[in-house]
Amino acid sequence: MRADARHNRVRILRAARQACVDEGPGVPLEEIAGRAGVGIATLYRHFPSRAALIRAVAADVMEALYEAATDAAQRESDPFEALRRFTHTALDSKAAAVMPALFGRVEGGGLFDEERDAVGPLGRLIARARKAGLLRADVVTGDIVFMIVRLARPMPGAGFSQDEALAHRQLDIYLDGLRPPAAGPRRGGLPEPAISAGRVRHIRAWMATGGTATNFTSAYGS
Repeated sequence: MRADARHNRVRILRAARQACVDEGPGVPLEEIAGRAGVGIATLYRHFPSRAALIRAVAADVMEALYEAATDAAQRESDPFEALRRFTHTALDSKAAAVMPALFGRVEGGGLFDEERDAVGPLGRLIARARKAGLLRADVVTGDIVFMIVRLARPMPGAGFSQDEALAHRQLDIYLDGLRPPAAGPRRGGLPEPAISAGRVRHIRAWMATGGTATNFTSAYGS
């Protein structure tokens, strides 16, 4: 594949992943092409059908999670910090947000390559943290996976500029809750933003007006 064609394929996959996060897997292919900055004919040259594109996005998601898990294990000597790195990277990748919607639409078998399945390295991250006494003994792989999936969904409406930062803060709170009491909380405190009761009221008012970017500033207050 030529370099420009490979570049276009990557752009289409990234655009399709984000579009699935924003609008679900039924998003029009023309919109995905527009987001990727390519023509619809270019999209069809790479992916002749919606099913082919959805399958490619799902495979791309699985590969991203596998790489995140193996990278975390290599970079972090502290077992719990390795698990933390993986979960935050998975949250940033948007992978968890599209998994539930995509996997019900993937046609054909063979999507899950056992050698490149993130479940394996994630399970090893969990086992290392448990063995080191840094993770509750009753935490299993599904607890981590579904925690990320639930946090990965965007806030209702559009234009909530603190959405991603707030998700990472909540993730750290949940992760600390998985540590046994003897291990103690993370060092350094929680990341911003800290949403006060007053700001919760502002956000609620903003969402009640439709949650659009144009009225976000006046409703949220910042």
